[in-house]
Amino acid sequence: MKAILIGIVAALFFSVTFILNRAMELDGGSWIWSATLRFFFMLPILFLIVGYQRNVKPVIKHMKKRPFSWLIWSTVGFGLFYAPLTFATIYGPGWLVAATFQLTIIAGSLLVPFLNNKIKQKIPIQSIFISLIILAGVFIMQFEHASSVPLISVLLCVIPLIISAFAYPLGNRKMMQVVNAELNTFQRILGMTIASLPFWIVLSIYGLATHGLPNSSQVTQTFIVAISSGIIATALFFYATEMVQQDNQKMAGVEATQSGEVVFALIGEIIILSSPLPSAVSFIGMGLVIVGMILHSIVSAFGNRKRLPINKNTGIRQKL
Repeated sequence: MKAILIGIVAALFFSVTFILNRAMELDGGSWIWSATLRFFFMLPILFLIVGYQRNVKPVIKHMKKRPFSWLIWSTVGFGLFYAPLTFATIYGPGWLVAATFQLTIIAGSLLVPFLNNKIKQKIPIQSIFISLIILAGVFIMQFEHASSVPLISVLLCVIPLIISAFAYPLGNRKMMQVVNAELNTFQRILGMTIASLPFWIVLSIYGLATHGLPNSSQVTQTFIVAISSGIIATALFFYATEMVQQDNQKMAGVEATQSGEVVFALIGEIIILSSPLPSAVSFIGMGLVIVGMILHSIVSAFGNRKRLPINKNTGIRQKL
């Protein structure tokens, strides 16, 4: 249950991404700078955090041992996750982008059999069924908006988000295997940020050539996103997934908490961007998302309870 609660708090900080990325798009800022500046800002902050703990050297040492793995999976987990997600804000409001991104809930479960070559694992079917409730809510919330948008806009929003939805859990879980608990959460985020820099540098060069330099407002807003989503939310979410990485059922539950981004993003857009209040149908969709999250939490907690040993003297399940 603790991992679930941490995941929900992470979703709150992650929602800042969708709100401010949409705000920057409406202000005329390029999606390229919204994406690249976040990681450029994250790098010195992470160096300060990890450096304060005197833990930078182990990160560099670990990266030198497996440079190819770090480069590939960091680019997938950060680059192919965040660039398409930011691009999608051109064609949909933040809450719609957040809603569609919830495909990552099912993506994480579908990837299970392909993530470990040593141990054969099955897709957690129960989690898939619960996730379908969340996705039904997501579909209802975006239905009204999608029905009034040209088909090309829908495709240019949905296709990048499908890529993003699979890239995030794939990169995250593969990097957990590469690190193998030898680095802590902030060390892993620092290493992934460094390893993904070639991707961001190439993308920023393209952005400079096609859109010029970002304005001061975009720089400020991407800095806020870097702190909120890049540092706080990512650290919380990675910490939560590391707590349950040996349990596919719980892992699916933690990843499902990110559906809370939809609700938080919608509330944030209403308050900050003065977006109109959603219809009753949209509120029904949000209700389904919340129900799905609660069911994931219950199943995760019940699964943990069943595995705890029983004290023969008291008949009470013991804590591990």
